Amino acid sequence: MLAPHLIDFSKLGEPDIGFISVAEEGRTLPFVPKRTFWTYYTPETIVRGRHAHYKTEQVLVALSGRIIVVIERPDGELLSFRLDSPHQGVYIPPNSWHTMQYSETAIQLTFASELYNEADYIRSYELFREVWGKK
Repeated sequence: MLAPHLIDFSKLGEPDIGFISVAEEGRTLPFVPKRTFWTYYTPETIVRGRHAHYKTEQVLVALSGRIIVVIERPDGELLSFRLDSPHQGVYIPPNSWHTMQYSETAIQLTFASELYNEADYIRSYELFREVWGKK
């Protein structure tokens, strides 16, 4: 299984005409996205996420603003990623507890490997440690 890591998307264009970035399965995304969603207008005082997944992989991208993503691995290792460029994302594997904190202007784009399924979420930190701490 892949570890959490930054993904650099292509950045095509010039400052005077603008840029385009592309996410492609098999090239930049490590899975075929089945669901895409975005988060916006999140107050800076709110920490979102606070969950892990049994199966779903995700790639998060800050389309605008800044997002701090903190990921805890099953072995307790903590990783922190600062997303503040629309041509870079972070890969989150399914066995990772993660939180996100946003700047006021942040818009987060998420590519997910699975359709929404509440049963795939581990929303209790204690259950996360119980399920993934044994791996």
